[in-house]
Amino acid sequence: MTDGKIKEAISTLKDSGVRITPQRHAILEYLIVTMTHPTADEIYKALENKFPNMSVATVYNNLRVFKKAGLVKELTYGDSSSRFDFATSDHYHVICESCGKIVDFFYPGLDEVEALAEHVTGYTVKKHRMEVYGTCSDCQKTLHGIKN
Repeated sequence: MTDGKIKEAISTLKDSGVRITPQRHAILEYLIVTMTHPTADEIYKALENKFPNMSVATVYNNLRVFKKAGLVKELTYGDSSSRFDFATSDHYHVICESCGKIVDFFYPGLDEVEALAEHVTGYTVKKHRMEVYGTCSDCQKTLHGIKN
């Protein structure tokens, strides 16, 4: 399944006139495979051994290209670094207030919110974003002194 996503994403980039470099391929693959919504620094650190000449700027530049092509969403939460999410489908995020971990969840019923907002306000709604905050199970264990 991951291979299909990578091939589809590469095809999208090629159709946009983007050349596929080994670094670009690796960054894209990392985003597709990881479920952690990494920062650019985390992506850089994960790939620096494989690409010792790659810089953090290269990672940022590629993320910008992916974002422009509609393959990646940039997630900003307050003052922390932007996190990046491979845009496979519409979904929401649950964010741990203790460690910052982000987990995806799907709830299609919220799409009705856009139609209701348009009806009530007269706006033309383009998108919506919802974030749910709490404490992840790992942090709950730490807070309560429970060891794995």
